[in-house]
Amino acid sequence: MISAKMLFRLLALLALCIPLAACGSDDDGAAATGAEPFDLVLDFYVNPDHAGIYQALEAGYFEEAGLDVEARVPADPAAPIKQVAAGQVDLAISYEPEVMLAREQGLDVVAVGALVHGPLTSLISLPEAGIAEPADLAGKTVVTAGIPYQDAYLETILGDAGVDPADVEVVDVGFNLLPPVLSGRADAMLGGFLNVEGVQLAERGDDPSVIPVDELGIPTYDELVLVANAERVSEDPEQIEAFLEALERGTDDAAADPEATTAALVEAGDGLDPELTRAELEATLPRLATEAGEQFGYMDPAEWQAFGEYLTVEGQLDEAPGTDDLFTNDLLPLAK
Repeated sequence: MISAKMLFRLLALLALCIPLAACGSDDDGAAATGAEPFDLVLDFYVNPDHAGIYQALEAGYFEEAGLDVEARVPADPAAPIKQVAAGQVDLAISYEPEVMLAREQGLDVVAVGALVHGPLTSLISLPEAGIAEPADLAGKTVVTAGIPYQDAYLETILGDAGVDPADVEVVDVGFNLLPPVLSGRADAMLGGFLNVEGVQLAERGDDPSVIPVDELGIPTYDELVLVANAERVSEDPEQIEAFLEALERGTDDAAADPEATTAALVEAGDGLDPELTRAELEATLPRLATEAGEQFGYMDPAEWQAFGEYLTVEGQLDEAPGTDDLFTNDLLPLAK
């Protein structure tokens, strides 16, 4: 049986072999159009969280903005934020908690836009597990991805439900969250995404319970954010601003034409199932949307502050970070 780590690396290699037309043109193409090379490292393999990116690539919006964007799948999911801190890439996709941890570790990074608003991380179970509410986790087995701050989420959820953590068996299975739940070896997972594992189970007809963590006592946060080198943002922000404007156009198109966006994702993701991808995209689009009168990609200072304080109380950070050090909304397109 292929391990989760091996499966991820195979998917990464496949994605890296995508024709350049799907991920941005080569240097000769850039010269022909006058576009400047722009390196974007994804957080994971191609999926509907990246809908606006691949629709913008398909429509040529990045080239119109003067950018020859190459979107790359990372060989290691922990690498993108380090690469952008080192100035090796222009932008990286990461997670709000990872930005806070990176800043505390001394990495000079800053979030420049929210890609996915609100948590995707969820508590997911099947009906036969009998988990109608968190209190039902007592005596159950929960699989996690072994991410420390997600383990803190679970402790918070159990504590709020009055469940002794000692009464719950927690098993770290990495990214291999689905098989234990499907086989009945685990009763629930904490760390699966509502728009990925949640949709996959629903499409199988398994009628899953899918509860995002911000409905279970965890302060809300932006699941995915675009991260840049802080010095680059301060001294040379123009390309990033152009990228964000083109991304907004691509995201608008994704909402207007999910069929075309599904096709773009399937082409870029080589091996993605069209029907499943379309279902995942439908679950993702509400999280990509911008509220009326708000800037595309807007990050709420009060929400970031509350989430940082939560991670500090839970021992994931030494001290709550100031929001000015974590993100900026200054490069975002003007609100419509």
